[in-house]
Amino acid sequence: MTLATAHPSHAPAAANPALTASAAIALIAAATLAGAWFFQLVLEILPCPLCLEQRYAYYVAVPLGAVVALAAARGAPRPVLLAGLLILGLAALANAGLGTYHSGVEWGFWQGPTDCTGPIVNLGSAGSLLERLDKVKVVRCDEVQWRFLGLSLAGYNVLISLLMAVIAGWGVVKTAKV
Repeated sequence: MTLATAHPSHAPAAANPALTASAAIALIAAATLAGAWFFQLVLEILPCPLCLEQRYAYYVAVPLGAVVALAAARGAPRPVLLAGLLILGLAALANAGLGTYHSGVEWGFWQGPTDCTGPIVNLGSAGSLLERLDKVKVVRCDEVQWRFLGLSLAGYNVLISLLMAVIAGWGVVKTAKV
């Protein structure tokens, strides 16, 4: 009997798909967040409200992916691992949907939320108007600040989220078969 068969946490990565999938998702999510913060803090490309909402799935995926990976490495029960992978996959799919919506707003396919694409309705009193306008930087959801190969950051979010969903799906299928 080998160490890998005696204790599943010592099996190669291919033999522990829940570990492989969840660790990959956590790393991809962490790298994506690092990229988002780099664009914001270093390149000064400020996020709009929809951009900030798209980060939520990554903020969930990093710790949850790490917890599922740790649980897989420790030989947690299969239903627990499957549940964790399913949550990761659903979060990634929901985020891909949000990114698709945001991309559509950017391309003008549909109207975005009024808080980041609509007109400013209440400007307050005329005396404080200039003071308020100096302090507020409105980042509109329907104006693309950066594109690479024709895709905006929202478009790349769709691709990254779909990749994470595929990895989670692979992990679910392979873990269910083990």
